[in-house]
Amino acid sequence: MQTIPKTAPESLKPDWQTTRTPVGYEEAVQAMEERVRAIREDGVKGLVWLLEHPPLYTAGTSANPKDLINNNFPVYQAGRGGQYTYHGPGQRVGYVMLDLHKRGSDLRRYICDLEEWMILALKDFGVTGERREGRVGIWVKTGQTEAKIAAIGVRVRKWVSYHGVAINLDPDLSHYNGIVPCGISEYGVTSLARLGVKATMADLDAALRRNWDRVFK
Repeated sequence: MQTIPKTAPESLKPDWQTTRTPVGYEEAVQAMEERVRAIREDGVKGLVWLLEHPPLYTAGTSANPKDLINNNFPVYQAGRGGQYTYHGPGQRVGYVMLDLHKRGSDLRRYICDLEEWMILALKDFGVTGERREGRVGIWVKTGQTEAKIAAIGVRVRKWVSYHGVAINLDPDLSHYNGIVPCGISEYGVTSLARLGVKATMADLDAALRRNWDRVFK
């Protein structure tokens, strides 16, 4: 007898929104905070918001000022976990707003699920993304070393998540030279394009949407 995969109840399935033009960082944070409030106070559904930012740096709550090498782009205090990271065109940002009370109030599991979501999406393009002990994000092997292809930075307010993930499709990787990404200087950053993957942002969006229900059940 065929086993039918379990899927999340309809009440747990988030809305999806894709914004095609770059969104300013402060505008995005304001929109996220409003949705977080509505999820907690009004019981509206969660949201996965896919977007790009103009070139900018964000500093997480653990950011070391020494890791900001230059400020050629605007720098924002993000309020999320983590250190310095870069956002810009060619990078898909996924802001995820969910009521974690409805998902067991388990922050560790939530972060693990975000990682698995990105690993599965990358696998659709023949790329093996991996976790690394002591290093946040998703990593790929590149010759004799490895590089970061995706980042995670999460904030939770009254058990509602926001901020989220970022996957490098084809950003200008030289823009990372202004920071020590996530405080890790021993390894570089990469992208699907740098790995030889010919994919569009729409292809990446489809992979993220396709793999969501495989993880968030």
